[in-house]
Amino acid sequence: MPVSPLVVDRAAGCLLGEACGDALGVPYEMAAPPVGEAVMKGGGLGPYDPGEWSDDTQMTLCVATAAAAGLDLTGPDGLDAVAEAFVAWLAGGATDVGLQTRTVLLDAASLPGRPHEQLTASAEALHARTGHTAGNGALMRTSVVGLFALDDREKTAAAARAVARLTHADDLASDSSVLWSEAIRVAVTEGTLDLAAGLDLVADGNRARWADWLEEATGADPGQFQNNGFTVTALQAAWAAITTTDRGDGSAMHVQRGLQAAVRAGHDTDTVAAVAGSLLGARYGASAIPTQWRRMVHGWPGYRAHDLVEIAVSTVRGGRRPGEWPSVATMVDPDVPSLALPHPIDPDILLGSISDLRRARELGVQAVVSLCPLGLDDVPAEGMSPRDHIEFWFNGDAGDADANPHLDFVLDDASSALRQFRAEGKRVLLHCHTGSSRAPAVALRYAVDLGVAPELAQTSIRSAVPDVRAEGRLWEVAAHGE
Repeated sequence: MPVSPLVVDRAAGCLLGEACGDALGVPYEMAAPPVGEAVMKGGGLGPYDPGEWSDDTQMTLCVATAAAAGLDLTGPDGLDAVAEAFVAWLAGGATDVGLQTRTVLLDAASLPGRPHEQLTASAEALHARTGHTAGNGALMRTSVVGLFALDDREKTAAAARAVARLTHADDLASDSSVLWSEAIRVAVTEGTLDLAAGLDLVADGNRARWADWLEEATGADPGQFQNNGFTVTALQAAWAAITTTDRGDGSAMHVQRGLQAAVRAGHDTDTVAAVAGSLLGARYGASAIPTQWRRMVHGWPGYRAHDLVEIAVSTVRGGRRPGEWPSVATMVDPDVPSLALPHPIDPDILLGSISDLRRARELGVQAVVSLCPLGLDDVPAEGMSPRDHIEFWFNGDAGDADANPHLDFVLDDASSALRQFRAEGKRVLLHCHTGSSRAPAVALRYAVDLGVAPELAQTSIRSAVPDVRAEGRLWEVAAHGE
């Protein structure tokens, strides 16, 4: 199916939302819920650095690595790749591992067959011995499966079930993965939140029970599902957090409200928030994930926000396309001239083009705000720490209301990033591709947020930037909001 810019945004938001929810929940796992808002302060069971994600996102990335390489998650080669990634993760990257998952991965080594057959047999053997293999470990890592086959719900369900059964043999674990993966597929393709969309895809004998469980959770207090180490209650807690904070207005702020509610549910907070974040991100997109989270989030195997976007977008495109965004090394165009013009209100913000990225050290900036697609080697810019180079998401023509439903939020968030960097005493490069549209618009919003009258701010930006495109919805929203 054709992948529109808005679909790309939502797909990117899936992994990014999961990772942010995970890192937000990490400090509160099996501990007292936050007083006030949850923050990415680290600690937890790892212990983790501030903004670091846990095993939930780590295991998701094991699945995502195979999907981004274009492997079929319903076939033996794709499942082998996932199985091998799980085993390698346990040996060399895991910061926290569920007891059930650890047992399955360790016992599998002594069994015959291909890697995915070994893990599936080990999971089935554990289920035969205990009868209790419906933990939330399969649900927590299933989000990327929803991006794997956007135009095929049956294949999505088959992949979700196969990946779940690598470690979790109970049908309830598979069912929860099927429901969540299908909900993510629907959110990305249709822009709706519909967890019941996959009810016809779960095991026949469980369908009525799942319908009751979903009804029970819809609009409920997430805290009533505190025993959320169980896959059913983990799903219910995540769905309750999403639905009880949904005001029905399509606002990007639903992402923040939903994740705060997920963490306040308590108990396995990183998992519930990671699960909720994956669906909220898939519904609202990377453009709805706030700066303060994207700036901090990171984790095994050395990834940050930009890497998650590359993996998610490669997955929806059926695998990486060498030489094309997002997998291209650089998006710098030598034919685009440098600008590096001082902001007329704040000269320690330089308005530039993508070519100015290569001049960051020369320009003496300590932070970069990018408003256009960048390559893998472009982030962070030379001399910048990863936390001091932030990307913002516009879809195609930034003035297109259908493609950019959160334009006011993105402009406000970018302005907020500039204000934060300046409060830290940093000189900032603010750039888009040519420097003529998005960067001036954000510069305009920044000036208005500093208290400059919109008309005066517009006149100043027009005078400061040659060839500025000071017209249309982008310019109007930057000046006056929506």
